[in-house]
Amino acid sequence: MDIVAKVLEKAAKEAEKYKPITVNKPLDLEYDLGNLITVDKNDLDHKRLREDNDNYLKELARDNTQLIINKIWQLPTEKVDEVYAVKLPPSTFALPREKRIPKPKALTKWQEYAKEKGIKKKKDKLVWDDVVQKWVPTYGYKRASVQRDKDWVLEVPQNADPYEDQFSKRVEEKKERVAKNELKRLRNLARSKNIKVPNIGLLPVENPSSTHLNIASHLAKTSTASLGKFQPKLPKEKPDAKPPSMIKKRKADSQVYNPGLEKKAHMSIVDNILNKKPKLDVEKAVNTELYNQDQERSEEKKTQKKGGKKRTTFQQSKRKGGGKGNKFKGEGGKKKSAFGGASGGKMKAKKSGPKSAGKGQRIHKPKGRKRR
Repeated sequence: MDIVAKVLEKAAKEAEKYKPITVNKPLDLEYDLGNLITVDKNDLDHKRLREDNDNYLKELARDNTQLIINKIWQLPTEKVDEVYAVKLPPSTFALPREKRIPKPKALTKWQEYAKEKGIKKKKDKLVWDDVVQKWVPTYGYKRASVQRDKDWVLEVPQNADPYEDQFSKRVEEKKERVAKNELKRLRNLARSKNIKVPNIGLLPVENPSSTHLNIASHLAKTSTASLGKFQPKLPKEKPDAKPPSMIKKRKADSQVYNPGLEKKAHMSIVDNILNKKPKLDVEKAVNTELYNQDQERSEEKKTQKKGGKKRTTFQQSKRKGGGKGNKFKGEGGKKKSAFGGASGGKMKAKKSGPKSAGKGQRIHKPKGRKRR
């Protein structure tokens, strides 16, 4: 009996470590099983929250997690690769994105041209081939196998080498086309990323034309450190002449491809002609005129202040001969007193020049020609 009691006591202690799967709450929780989220609207025990914060929050988290697991086990299960799996329902809560919305992919040159022109895809995937008498794909899966069955023999062109393998030649031409398309794809990718790609020159061809040769010579000349400034020129070569294929063409106006913008532009021209509204800004013109009048008045006031009564002074004029006349000529009669008043007779204007010498002073006469 002692052994049985010990076993039961040990089992009870082990059971105390694990809480039951049933959780009782006054209010039922809100579940979003698609995102594995639950919202507990029950009131918190503020007393326990202050006294035993950590243990109380752990118990709440454990109970709510147990309720989510109970809800998941109520969903239908299925066995996948010896593992039981549950398909979660769609989410009900709208969660914000972790990252920003991706930007739309940049269009290629052909896609931009097709959009402006309104070109739509009309090519069917399957077409009827009279040679093989069945529906064959125009591109993609099984296209190459159908082409091999169709072209099981190839005709040798008249000017070609009769011993040349036309099948291998076709394979090489296809490789060149694939490489050219890949080059265009990389250029479109660099253009969409705003990356400047250096000019790589020309693609190799068997029989280069005169245009290819002109472009190659121009690139070879401008690849020097002086950009071809000191390179010798060919006879009859134009100075700084670029090949026609390297000259940038002017882009066409977008109104040509957009009927709405073209119509709007024409209507604006018609309105300007028919309405005949004055193009002069009346308010601006009036303000300008008022400003000019104020400026004229201020200038007149300034000139009036400057033009007041002043003492007239007579400067000694130069003689035609280059010398100076007698400065004491015409100074007879009564002179002006030292205090500004006249000692007698009429007041005369004071002449400019040296003051009259007093008694005992020498008079220095300016040197000049003697009068005859």
